[in-house]
Amino acid sequence: MSLFRMAGLAIVLVVSLLFAVFVGDQGPWYFAWVIGTVMIILISGAGAILLDSQLDSSPDNEV
Repeated sequence: MSLFRMAGLAIVLVVSLLFAVFVGDQGPWYFAWVIGTVMIILISGAGAILLDSQLDSSPDNEV
């Protein structure tokens, strides 16, 4: 692993620990909110890619 990757992971770890300390008892709610937001973005992106590939392979789509 390169030094920059290790430094980046260390920064992410410190920020995550500080976030966990500050939110306290509301940590699970924020965790669910962040995971839910990421899942919504990933699922909508996958749906858009699937729709685009279906439209590209459609026999009616001749230019």
